[in-house]
Amino acid sequence: MFKTLLHPTHFQGWGRTRNYFEGWYFKIVVPTQNLAYAFIPGISYGADGEGHAFLQVLDGVNANSAYHRYAVEDFQPTHDHFSLTLGPHYFSAKKLRVQLPGLELDLDLTDAQPWPKRFFAPGVMGWYGFVPRMQCYHGLVSLHHGLRGSITVGGRTYDAAGGVGYTEKDWGSGFPEAWVWCQSNHLSGTDQPFSLMASVARIPWLGSSFTGFLATFLFEGEFFYFTTWAGAQVQTTFNEAQGTVKLHFSSLKAQLIIIGHPAEGGDLAAPVTGQAMTGKINESLLAELEVEFWRNEQLVYAGRAKWAGLEVSSGAGVVL
Repeated sequence: MFKTLLHPTHFQGWGRTRNYFEGWYFKIVVPTQNLAYAFIPGISYGADGEGHAFLQVLDGVNANSAYHRYAVEDFQPTHDHFSLTLGPHYFSAKKLRVQLPGLELDLDLTDAQPWPKRFFAPGVMGWYGFVPRMQCYHGLVSLHHGLRGSITVGGRTYDAAGGVGYTEKDWGSGFPEAWVWCQSNHLSGTDQPFSLMASVARIPWLGSSFTGFLATFLFEGEFFYFTTWAGAQVQTTFNEAQGTVKLHFSSLKAQLIIIGHPAEGGDLAAPVTGQAMTGKINESLLAELEVEFWRNEQLVYAGRAKWAGLEVSSGAGVVL
């Protein structure tokens, strides 16, 4: 068990058959072809032990989604690294293969930039990843990677060259009470590999709850993070009139400010503790993020991130 926790990108659910979910999130964006997808393979068990595997597909450009259900036996993860066979599909840190009616992908994921592991932080949750009985755990597989291969939509095949991907994962008994999440790999004013991910959530734990947060920022060849476990702070502001959300992360020497502007999206199923995949969250892949990054009280960057994923759960403006 401890060895598994040291590799949070690997499958964590060995032996779990009740009140459990685990899923990976593959975001694929090819701006030159006007394509943006999220693929979420996973497995879910209810409190009664009834389970199923699934593949969720979010088409960001057309703002729709689909939920494909599979038998538990079709879900085949490996033990010693991250790779997963799900029916006719295959997912790993280096490969993505999807075979659905009207949608097929055969992609190599190149030059991946994973979470930079540390002894006390093998994953993005830091030492929180070792805390037992948390409702939801989070892992970061690749902040940024290139794409090589093909995407076939409705019988038309597109070259994925020049596209960019991002991969993360979640596991546990259910999603938090409320949350905001955003992610982009497309930042104005820079041609270097870029990645921004931020999440703020109200997390139940041992009969109470607390606000936890994660933010990662890969910019101009440097990696920065703002997290609960590293002693950073966050302020969350909702503007109901404009429909925007502002996340202000700060540490001793840096600040990251994000204003999320939503766009039309598709509904995704979300895990609810004790009730399997019965929740719902709307996610856009065409949102935009205003971004400011300050270092030592100096403004280093101000611009916009496009092709952004954005989720704001129901009640987040009240709970967070």
